[in-house]
Amino acid sequence: MQLIRCTAKLLKELKQDPVTNVEPIRNVLGGWHANLLRIERRKCVLVTNDRTLYTIFIPSLRKPDFMFFDEVFRQHLFKNLLYEELSQSCIEAVLNELETIRFAKTNNRSVLGSMNDLKFHFEFSIASSGGLALTPLYELNARLNRTPFSAIGHSYPIDRLVELLH
Repeated sequence: MQLIRCTAKLLKELKQDPVTNVEPIRNVLGGWHANLLRIERRKCVLVTNDRTLYTIFIPSLRKPDFMFFDEVFRQHLFKNLLYEELSQSCIEAVLNELETIRFAKTNNRSVLGSMNDLKFHFEFSIASSGGLALTPLYELNARLNRTPFSAIGHSYPIDRLVELLH
């Protein structure tokens, strides 16, 4: 089972009651945090891994996307990992951990703080690219996952992800 800890705004959009009896996550990557944001009046979600701070940006979501958010998340993560040129075995390892996804309330202020920094980077990069429609999102995700974070010892999220998977 995989756990995505969501902000109150995102839980409301997902129309999900958060899981309350959360057991410790015993998989390689641990849990994820997710936050709803609006860019150009569109609903977007930022999803960040707790252990690595590897982040994906999911743009322009509509109501049906929120109804099946677990599948939307898996698809976007898969495409980002392909763009990163990770091995098939690494991608399969990540996706196997995501077979069952549950949603809970956020619990890690450090991850939320890093996500807040990333939010500003995404907003600036999208604006400087000429808008959401003109932004190469996989390239942007890859670039921001190569930004060092003090919360993970000034490492890059992509390097931390690869370390955990090997």
